[in-house]
Amino acid sequence: MDSIRRLVCRTSGAGSLDRLRLQEELLAPPAPGEARIRVEAVGLNFADIFACQGLYSATPSGSFIPGLECAGVIESIGGGSTTTASGLRPGDRVIALTRFGAYATALNVGTQYLRRVPQGWTPEQAAAWAVQGLTAWYGVVVLGDVQRDDVVLVQSAAGGVGLLALDIINAFGARPIAVVGHDDKREFLIRERGVASSSVILRHAKSFGAQIDAATVTLGVKGVDCVLDAVLGPTFHPAFERLRPEGRYVLYGAADFMSQSARPNYLALGLRYLRRPRLDPLAMISTNRSLLAFNLIWLWEHAERLPEGYAALERLLPRPPHVGARFPFDQALTAMRLLQGGKTIGKVVLTGYP
Repeated sequence: MDSIRRLVCRTSGAGSLDRLRLQEELLAPPAPGEARIRVEAVGLNFADIFACQGLYSATPSGSFIPGLECAGVIESIGGGSTTTASGLRPGDRVIALTRFGAYATALNVGTQYLRRVPQGWTPEQAAAWAVQGLTAWYGVVVLGDVQRDDVVLVQSAAGGVGLLALDIINAFGARPIAVVGHDDKREFLIRERGVASSSVILRHAKSFGAQIDAATVTLGVKGVDCVLDAVLGPTFHPAFERLRPEGRYVLYGAADFMSQSARPNYLALGLRYLRRPRLDPLAMISTNRSLLAFNLIWLWEHAERLPEGYAALERLLPRPPHVGARFPFDQALTAMRLLQGGKTIGKVVLTGYP
């Protein structure tokens, strides 16, 4: 066994980011069907924060290592093999998906969860791609069924998923309406991504419906065909009510429940839960609208579908993902708190591994 470093979230009682601890531990050799990855960069996700706070249903019981994705180099392959079924070998640079465990200097991963890093990409770009790229693909393509000329409303459009979703929408010849929460994100989308200013909404909950109406008027339509949303909260109903017949509302998160402190405020969360949006299925029939919801980690149980998603991303996305912030491995807590604050553009990654 070799000694590695891991960031472990201790879970006893209520969850808290303050329970994240750096530990030296032993890593066993990879088992048959696994590869050992020397980690070069880790992608951060909101799921990491929710998990540490005890608010994510897919979190392992007891203490655990956060992290759903990383990029690194194959050091060895288990079972005496010298190559994986897909032709990967020791020394190859790969992207790895894992159901937690990526906040480490090395880890063993099932070979079905590995993908070769696209040529010319940095470790940070590679670590920023898998979870958010697959989320964008599954939401826009598989569930959203976006077609040419569709109007697609994208919440959190300057985030990691949002930026990749905008690229996919453009690749299909659809028309995005990008929603952001801060003016610097609006300026980024206009300046760096070429989104028309009339199609970028600086979100105001009380006037959100009117903001959508103004954006659709400039596009010469009434209503939208698809909504991609990881926020939920008070903007849900105004967007859902503006779906046209056959419109699809794709929900993949609830950032409105994100606490801004290390430990969740359970009273505030309880009130938000009681006030959460509700839909009447009978009304959905009469208006011919649908709500589709998913958690990407479901795909970890259906790894045979991952190559389809990766191939679609490589075909649809014109550039590597945007990395908005980089932190050394030993500053993971600082990185998580920055992501928690909701002011980042693109992906937050851990790098600077020893």
